[in-house]
Amino acid sequence: MDSFPANSTRPIIINNVTMPDTRIGALYIVDGVFVATPPSDALLIDGSGLIALPGLVDPHTHLREPGGEAAETIATGTLAAARGGYTCVLAMPNTTPTTNGAVEADWLLRRAAATASAAVLPIGAVTLDRAGQQLADIASLATSQARVRVFSDDGACVLDENLLRAAMQAVLPYDAVIAEHAQDTRLAGADTCCGAELAVCTAWELPPWPREAEWRIVERDIQLAAETGARLHICHVSTTESLELIRSAKAHGVRVTAEATPHHLLLDSECIATLDTAYKVSPPLRPVSDVLALRRAVIDGTIDMIATDHAPHTLTDKACSFPNAAPGMIGLEYALGVVMEVLVNPGLIGWSDVARLMSYAPAALAGLTNQGQPLTIGAPANLTLINPIRRALVERTTAVSKGRNNPYHGRELPDPVECTIWAGKLTNYR
Repeated sequence: MDSFPANSTRPIIINNVTMPDTRIGALYIVDGVFVATPPSDALLIDGSGLIALPGLVDPHTHLREPGGEAAETIATGTLAAARGGYTCVLAMPNTTPTTNGAVEADWLLRRAAATASAAVLPIGAVTLDRAGQQLADIASLATSQARVRVFSDDGACVLDENLLRAAMQAVLPYDAVIAEHAQDTRLAGADTCCGAELAVCTAWELPPWPREAEWRIVERDIQLAAETGARLHICHVSTTESLELIRSAKAHGVRVTAEATPHHLLLDSECIATLDTAYKVSPPLRPVSDVLALRRAVIDGTIDMIATDHAPHTLTDKACSFPNAAPGMIGLEYALGVVMEVLVNPGLIGWSDVARLMSYAPAALAGLTNQGQPLTIGAPANLTLINPIRRALVERTTAVSKGRNNPYHGRELPDPVECTIWAGKLTNYR
């Protein structure tokens, strides 16, 4: 690869690259779009042995800014995204202030325009300050410059059934979606809840996070979505029961989609017994049977997309007892490697499936037209080049993210991302 400054607008030629459909060819990029003929004075990239995927889109990222800059910023979080092959992330609203309305959403757009290495789209809060008492300004968010199309109180569940019904009715005119963090706090009531299995909880005296706390909310929300006709998205599904409910709802025409995280597809509840707080996450890591069920659900389409739930924390927030540690893991830099490890390399899915799960479907969730598009002439030049055979030992101190709460530390995983191109600009290259 030629050497040139990051974010250069110089044309790009990628030769001999393999597309998701296994066709080998060339890609030409000029002024941020794919073109039909090779440009002059172009950066030349030899794509031999590499796979070109549409730029990855993460529907579930915690960038922490504003308010939590000690853990992550838009700049560092999107650098991590670019390192992981992402050209767009949807930013969760659990910031300070919360993304309650157009003022906060449009501020995020301006901040991202000045500092980001990937597109950043805000997710709006469902309820004011995510407190579950009254609706946030859904109309303001939906009609803002940011054109918010996903609403979530992630990290908190909307427990009030009537309030959630009102939220579903409020998003209908915009064909927007309610993305639910399914956690019934009457069953798993605090951040100290961390165990997935009674035996593990008993052995290590950990507060339980029972599976019923997830699937009962999924069941209720599906019923409300069927009643209102609204779009419902279930975040970070972790239990077999939830999968069965989602599968049945889809068969009956309910407008429901669902995501799985890389950590729930790879790691299981045995990790919790180590009491390493890097494994503290909400919902918790589940037994192997749930991990295998999630993988099957990705294969059969019950799970529509992969979401990182990238949740960086400061060292202080994790340097305490397991129950008292903040829940969350970083994931942007490792998501594709994990998906390759558990699904692609065993032959369970192909590269076209990866494009669907990690680019097309997340972009469609948010109604994006300039992300999650095939690598075709005239389309925005968002792509990542993949080395399908490179592997590396994960080392937490080398992460681009500020977060060091890395559940993959010490594991050998695929290290696939050769370079990332966002809107025709090279934002990451090896």
